[in-house]
Amino acid sequence: MKNKQTKKGFTLLEVLLVVAGISILAGIVIIAVNPSKQLGDTRNAQRRADVNTIINAVYQYALDANGALPTSITTTTPCSSAANEICKTGVATSTCASSSLVDLSVLTLNEKYIVAVPTDPSVSTGNGAGYFIDKTSNSRVTVCAPNAEQSATISVTR
Repeated sequence: MKNKQTKKGFTLLEVLLVVAGISILAGIVIIAVNPSKQLGDTRNAQRRADVNTIINAVYQYALDANGALPTSITTTTPCSSAANEICKTGVATSTCASSSLVDLSVLTLNEKYIVAVPTDPSVSTGNGAGYFIDKTSNSRVTVCAPNAEQSATISVTR
């Protein structure tokens, strides 16, 4: 009788085929998930929430002030120029005025309406929050996020 020995294990070709298959599947998943789009959608969702927070605080203030809006909100074409950008919380009123920013510190005073003015996720420097606020001659307020990504338009008018 002949003694037959069999070797157990994987050949190099089998290992390479499995690695290639996993690489192809990983590439398809990464393309399908598209992380940059997902991150952009997340930042836009934050912008939508921030815009609604600001406009709700403005109207809560107006309810408590017998219909009067904060005096710093000017009557212009909605979201038309950087002169209507909201000033960040913590910036001095004089700095906001000299930078032509809209001072909404009346909303954050004693944290009555909002704790702080939200800041756009893409804004890291400067005194502006990255959101614009305007009112029409009929006292309709518009808050918008001009830095929205993926060609999104984020604006709320009430």
